Amino acid sequence: MQNLNYPLELEFKISTLANDFRASDADGNLLAYVRQKMFKFKEEIQVYADESRTEEMFRINANKWLDFNTAYTFTAADGSNVGRITRKGWASLWKAHYEILDEKDLPDLVLREKNAWVKVLDGLLSEIPILGMFTGYLCNPSYIITRSDGTEVVILKKQPSFFGRKFSIIKLDEFEAGEDARIVLGCMMMVLLERRRG
Repeated sequence: MQNLNYPLELEFKISTLANDFRASDADGNLLAYVRQKMFKFKEEIQVYADESRTEEMFRINANKWLDFNTAYTFTAADGSNVGRITRKGWASLWKAHYEILDEKDLPDLVLREKNAWVKVLDGLLSEIPILGMFTGYLCNPSYIITRSDGTEVVILKKQPSFFGRKFSIIKLDEFEAGEDARIVLGCMMMVLLERRRG
């Protein structure tokens, strides 16, 4: 996942029971097909090169079952460690907060929700009959990925749609070595965890 043509688009399929989505570049070329295995005690996500799922590029595995501070490890097809993303449990109650670590398990990037009030508004509106069906058009959270020095690298935006189907990954700064795969995989995992909101 290098030299990608941004912005990237993530679009969920609503015709399958599994949590499947396509990742495509700015020209509409398919970059990856992501499939979340259903009925697993621990999260297991596979990232394929195509929709026929013949070539696996990456695998994302949770280290725990149903925990606030679960970590999700990114593994390449050759078995090498690419990094991992961890949810910061209590910090994520108000605003989604994740840390992305590199292949040496060192803190690399931080992924945070930009505006927590979108989460609050979505929670309130989703409880109102009929109006709750339209929160996918009204409440669209954004998430920012930053380096430790505060440099904003990527913004992940939910696009207005029913069922939380569409997200965009917009590049704000040049990536450092190794960041590209971790950032894209981190966004993919975070979208699977947060998409039911808004």
